[in-house]
Amino acid sequence: MRIRPARGTDAIDALLEELGYPQQDPAVTAARLQAWAADPAGAAYVAEADNRLLGVIAVHVIPFFEREGTWARIVALVVSSQARRQGVGALLLEAAESFATTQGCLRLEVTSSNHRTPAHTFYQSHGYSNQSTTSSRFLRTLR
Repeated sequence: MRIRPARGTDAIDALLEELGYPQQDPAVTAARLQAWAADPAGAAYVAEADNRLLGVIAVHVIPFFEREGTWARIVALVVSSQARRQGVGALLLEAAESFATTQGCLRLEVTSSNHRTPAHTFYQSHGYSNQSTTSSRFLRTLR
């Protein structure tokens, strides 16, 4: 298995669907991957073995507003159901952390829906702490 930067030709639609985000058009997904590749503040990586995609992660760097420095946010992480519990997620997480570190980020954030308890366990086992006691997340759909 190897971890590499995602390319627009990577068929990640099925992985995103496993995460609960159905994709309507592979060409649109490919265009998003190209946009991520062109943005120096973002990175997307895939895990592959035997010409099969096993997982994908995307991370984005954000400058702090209230102080100097930057932080990063994992915006997507999914491992194929056939490849879970085999170290794929850990390697993808390591790639995102490495990217954030090379960008000078002071911290890395990830959010996870309340119903994804196995994901919570995974993040906590990799040193991430649940900050729900110190902050709340509020969303508003604009379109």
